[in-house]
Amino acid sequence: MCRVLFEPTHKEILMSSEKISKRQERRQQLQRQQQQQRLVTIGLIVLGAAFLVFAVIWPQLRPAAEVVAVDPGTYSNADDNSLGDPNAPITIEEFSDYQCPFCERFHRETEPLVRQYYVDTGKVRFVYRSMGNWVSGNIGGGKTESQDAALAVYCAGDQDKFWDMHAHLYANVLGEDVGSFTDERLKAIAETAGLDTDQFNSCYDSGKFEDRVQQDFKDGQAAKINGTPGFLVTYTVNGETKTKLIEGAVPFSTFQQELEAALSEIGTD
Repeated sequence: MCRVLFEPTHKEILMSSEKISKRQERRQQLQRQQQQQRLVTIGLIVLGAAFLVFAVIWPQLRPAAEVVAVDPGTYSNADDNSLGDPNAPITIEEFSDYQCPFCERFHRETEPLVRQYYVDTGKVRFVYRSMGNWVSGNIGGGKTESQDAALAVYCAGDQDKFWDMHAHLYANVLGEDVGSFTDERLKAIAETAGLDTDQFNSCYDSGKFEDRVQQDFKDGQAAKINGTPGFLVTYTVNGETKTKLIEGAVPFSTFQQELEAALSEIGTD
């Protein structure tokens, strides 16, 4: 048996070549697109990393804002982070944040009146505790400027300058995590507040009070403090310890109402 072999015509050869060329062209085009996508992805990753690095180091590199000096005033029976008679019938613990605008409002408008009418008269012992800005969800996410400010104010307490530093921190806040309390600026604030800078820097750089700052947060959580400022009012009636929670930068009249009710319950004029 014989077979007849058909050789492809010139036209068929051309058509076959065109198909191969188109496939090659499509493959090459696809490869170019994939390469471009990889380059775009790499570029976005590099840009994002550069932005992150910039956001981290810029507050440390830019010129520090001028530090303001203030008159901290006088504080009755100051002892580290507490004020007033340690045997006062009522204790108020403020859980606060040096970057919180509502905390700053309390410090400026209400705290002086609470001190004047209740702390200075021996009715209230006032204690400042710092929750940094852990409350905002930064738990485990690394230290923030608020926590660094808390470390700084506790280091000031080592020199009996807690309340001097307290006043200067509130006077020098610029906003939340925008460079108010960089290491450099906290050290400048400490110097302005009259601290021994060598002693302060040694304390601050060592992170001496990190555990104390974390404990403040844990105690605030246990007291059901869900935002700053929060105030835990504690007193004893007939051997029973009672607590009240005051939340937010409420006016002095709210404190007055709650404290007068507690004093009446205790039986103190």
